[in-house]
Amino acid sequence: MLAGNIMRGQHGFSLVEMIITVAILAIIAAIAVPSFTNMIQNTRIRTAAESIQNGLQVARAEAVKRNAKVKFQLSDVDSSWVVCEVANVADDCPGEEEIQSRSTSEGSTANVTATVVPAGNTAVIFNGLGLIEQGTNPFTQVDVDMSETVMSAADSRELRILLGAGGSIRMCNPNLGEDDPRAC
Repeated sequence: MLAGNIMRGQHGFSLVEMIITVAILAIIAAIAVPSFTNMIQNTRIRTAAESIQNGLQVARAEAVKRNAKVKFQLSDVDSSWVVCEVANVADDCPGEEEIQSRSTSEGSTANVTATVVPAGNTAVIFNGLGLIEQGTNPFTQVDVDMSETVMSAADSRELRILLGAGGSIRMCNPNLGEDDPRAC
């Protein structure tokens, strides 16, 4: 008898409660989607910047390991790159000895742009000591950002990779204040 009364008191969700729950979830999702999209695009920028930085570090380490000239060649249109051993400074990558490469299809870096400074030179050559080869006019920085057709400049978190004269490689954020250690 007591079990029957307990069973009658339990009910499921009403249709009104279910509709209200779905409406609240839809509102929360509509608010979260733009932020989530920006987060994904900024992650793509970071992935491309880290890839370029890692490629430069591989080129420098291989130059020291092989005691030879190793060239890092960045694509002039996107964030793809190739590292190869070269006999002469004028040799192109991929040369006879390709060490490592990365295409834009790897790592979901579509619509990411990499701009070198000074413009026009997309290569860096490291010598057997891990230093930048003299007289090669290498790029000194790479700015990695998202195409403005995909993401506004205000939402984009661009990153910069700096090459020091001694071959040091550093990634920084040009939009941060001078007091922040991540700033350029």
